[in-house]
Amino acid sequence: MGRRGRKRRLDLETQYWALLAAGVGSIEACRQLGIGRKTGYRWRTENGGLLPIRLAEEARSTRYLCSLERQRIATLRAAGHSIREVARRLGRSASTVSRELKRNTLPHHRGGYDATLAHARATGRSIRPRRGRLLDDLELRTKVQEKLELEWSPEQIAAWLRAEYPDRPGRHVCHETIYQALYKSGRSGLSRTLTRKLRTRRPLRRRRRRADERRIRFVTPSQSIDARPKMVEKRSRTGDWEGDLVRHEALCDRAEVKDLRRCAVAAA
Repeated sequence: MGRRGRKRRLDLETQYWALLAAGVGSIEACRQLGIGRKTGYRWRTENGGLLPIRLAEEARSTRYLCSLERQRIATLRAAGHSIREVARRLGRSASTVSRELKRNTLPHHRGGYDATLAHARATGRSIRPRRGRLLDDLELRTKVQEKLELEWSPEQIAAWLRAEYPDRPGRHVCHETIYQALYKSGRSGLSRTLTRKLRTRRPLRRRRRRADERRIRFVTPSQSIDARPKMVEKRSRTGDWEGDLVRHEALCDRAEVKDLRRCAVAAA
């Protein structure tokens, strides 16, 4: 029996990721969409905390059925029209409509065709993640895992692979490949527990802020030294003088040591 619930909520999942990309927190996004926190956490865990890559409806090729066409198929079939008649009205081949009905009409549907469910399933099938290089190459995966156990960073491992195998480009992987293999362990063969060996030790990845999205950490905004008043140049006040405090303390300590030696010599 095929799974219903998860695939029916693909549009809801897309809205969830859109809220995260807009800067909304996971808990707040779940509250706005009316879903549980565990559902949002499961979606983030399945994708390693990163936004899944999906084509928008407008970007899909016209050779594939769209959501509106599937709704028309469901309406025409419910009205009792034949497959050829449905295909003629849609301007599609009869084999296209027949294949669509066979793929997305299961026994537990009791002969009915659900357009929303069919479109969600087609969207899910369109995501064809290719097998990672670490999944196909056992020796390479073992080498990377050994270095991760030694708490090497993915950047160090990527540089080491290029130096260790200069004549074997198939063994060269970038650091992002290793990161994705860690956080999407089901597609790479690496253990998800190896994320504890990273410097951040994060179980999920976090989206980096762009330069125009960074916020000031300090309450008082910083000022450049060029913005200081002209009065400082006169050195007429105590606070206007600059000095090496570390060296000043070292000189004071040295003077105190000399004074102690002098006292000791005098006492002797």
